[in-house]
Amino acid sequence: MKDSPLIIALDVDTVEEARRLVNAIGHGADFYKVGMELYAVAGMSFVQELLGSGKRVFLDLKLYDISETVKRATRQISRSGVTFLTVHGSKAVMQAAVEGRGDSATRLLAVTVLTSFDQDDLADFGFSTPVSELVALRVRKAVESGIDGIVCSALEVAKVREIGGPGLKLVTPGVRSAGTATGDQKRVATPAEAIQAGADYLVIGRQVTRAADPKAACEQILNEIAGVVRR
Repeated sequence: MKDSPLIIALDVDTVEEARRLVNAIGHGADFYKVGMELYAVAGMSFVQELLGSGKRVFLDLKLYDISETVKRATRQISRSGVTFLTVHGSKAVMQAAVEGRGDSATRLLAVTVLTSFDQDDLADFGFSTPVSELVALRVRKAVESGIDGIVCSALEVAKVREIGGPGLKLVTPGVRSAGTATGDQKRVATPAEAIQAGADYLVIGRQVTRAADPKAACEQILNEIAGVVRR
């Protein structure tokens, strides 16, 4: 299939449910996010199962630990063949991950500020910096560290693209079609808005995984963004 911008988030708590969704989606998508919830019950064995069936995998573990641990973990994960792996947007963590990745094909994505966070959440952490400025700072550090892409809200995509340049892969969670419940996300946009702003990939969860027809839900999103021109 033509390279699709959709990454379907398999945020479920059993392998059986993940398999059911992948089968139901069929050719509607070929790129899947495995996050901490599914990874906690299935580990790398299910990741290998997806890869073995010709799917691409975005392993969303947001690695954050001492440099040596991050480097070693990244080295092991990179050998699996996953397409994307997330790490925390701390400079030491990012540099360790780049070193651990070596010359493998796995692309590293830095997480800037979670899309479930807003200014009040940052204030609770003791940050007086606006969300946009913290995102910009972490993007600059990511570029300096040799990171391949950024996970960011669609509301920050245009600015991140301006800072990071055309070669940076931008992956956008917190995306919902108009009229769809936003759940626990606070900084959201529609698929068309995210693509138009400059996103390369959209991470879609409940809109697809809780749909009566997941494949049709994927097709609806693809229709929404058909013809949209990226900035």
